[in-house]
Amino acid sequence: MLRTITIGSCVSVQGLQVGQLPDGKIIVRVDEKNFVGTPIMPSRKVEPQAVAVAY
Repeated sequence: MLRTITIGSCVSVQGLQVGQLPDGKIIVRVDEKNFVGTPIMPSRKVEPQAVAVAY
């Protein structure tokens, strides 16, 4: 599964998830390198809401 992690305050990496650590961090593989970081949670879907319009 393709995942995005943060490995610093301004650095993120996207790659295939190859493992998970007990502390919640995950391991992603990019080319020949593995990176460990905190997963970025997907944004939740917001359902459209009906809006009353007065004319």
